[in-house]
Amino acid sequence: MNVPDSLFVPMSKSAGTAEAIVRVRLSFWQEAWIRLRANKLAMAGLVIVLAMSLLAIVGPFLTDQSYSKQVLLDANQNPSAAHWFGTDELGRDVYARILYGARISLFIGLMAALIDLVIGIIYGGIAGYFGGRIDNIMMRFVDLLYGIPYLLVVILLMVVMGPGLLTIIVALSATGWIGMARIVRGQVLSLKSSEYVLAARTLGGGAGYIIRKHLLPNAIGVIIVQVTFSVPSAIFAEAFLSFLGLGIQPPLASWGVMANDGLSTILSGQWWRLFYPAFFISITMLAFNLVGDGLQDAFNPKRRR
Repeated sequence: MNVPDSLFVPMSKSAGTAEAIVRVRLSFWQEAWIRLRANKLAMAGLVIVLAMSLLAIVGPFLTDQSYSKQVLLDANQNPSAAHWFGTDELGRDVYARILYGARISLFIGLMAALIDLVIGIIYGGIAGYFGGRIDNIMMRFVDLLYGIPYLLVVILLMVVMGPGLLTIIVALSATGWIGMARIVRGQVLSLKSSEYVLAARTLGGGAGYIIRKHLLPNAIGVIIVQVTFSVPSAIFAEAFLSFLGLGIQPPLASWGVMANDGLSTILSGQWWRLFYPAFFISITMLAFNLVGDGLQDAFNPKRRR
């Protein structure tokens, strides 16, 4: 059977690419941001975190009330137009103290998380990369610190350093980096046998170079998620210590100190003194945890499409 040549027509370039499946190339961070943006709860938490941070920075300048000024004639007033969140037993404005307390609580949480990040990355990276006997010794030391009661460490530091903002940060960081170190160690152990790490080692890359350039960038997603969970943990720990009287000392104000002061007055009808600090502690911790859950899903490689 003869087939006429007219049936054989050269295919055009447009016809060849018409059915091609083309995917827009996105970086790892762009894909993570798209997945995070699609998570409504995580975005709501991010908005709350940004709003709290903004209030902590500029909030005290938006009110003419002082967080420490005592006006005994205005003591224990209900929330009103003059005092939005009411006043305490010394006539101090609760709204101004909430805004100033946001500075203290968020500063402590962020500083403790930053210190945990630095120590945890260095300690966990060294232990995971070298492995063997070095890893065994370093992790036994971590287990020893983990077994020391947290409250005992805080009390000892209070005796040695005295109560104050610096003591709280040191106390929270004394054992708070353990979780970060374990996570970084696990990530480094799983990544150090990869081909690109072996290639870098063959080409003469040192331990510090490989950890800094190859291992940590590939574990950064898990590290960021851990940081977002460390911040609310530090905020709650500061509130707990201040609630016990081991934290921030007067005239400074934090949410934990205010909750401690308001607990003894709730039975007398002064509900606002406990409600507002407890509310801001709860909403801030919820927001950070929502962001952390959203980042955990966004950085999950199994969700990449």
